[in-house]
Amino acid sequence: MFDDTDKRLLAALQANAHLTAQELGDMLGLSASQAGRRRQRLEQAGIIRGYTARLDPGRLGLAVQAFVQVQMASHAPRDARSFARLIETRTEVVSAWTLTGRADYLLRVYCDDLTALNRLVHDVLLPHDAVSKVHSQIVMDQPKADAPLPT
Repeated sequence: MFDDTDKRLLAALQANAHLTAQELGDMLGLSASQAGRRRQRLEQAGIIRGYTARLDPGRLGLAVQAFVQVQMASHAPRDARSFARLIETRTEVVSAWTLTGRADYLLRVYCDDLTALNRLVHDVLLPHDAVSKVHSQIVMDQPKADAPLPT
């Protein structure tokens, strides 16, 4: 159900989600209707979850990118849900992962400046009842931008 043509279609859409069915068809050696049906099938299967615009954080005034590791004092389900709700409401937190090892969560955050990052850590994360420790790492440079997924 998932063949090399599907992989090429996904790679093309990751590079440019604005491609029309005709453009996809031309790239894949298919008719526009065949390319459109393949795209629709991949959307319906949940392989393509949506389409978004990639914004430049610097041009939006978000000068600081950081990774914040959070160690929990409590792993009780109620505390985990409470912390998950907290990070879901914070626009600075653009992604979050639960981890094995010392840190329980890894948060990717964008802030206007170091003061805003400090406020996030000291006024939002550390006061949470279930949080034990927070360790932040400020990104100095990003030699490889977020890349498309391998297909």
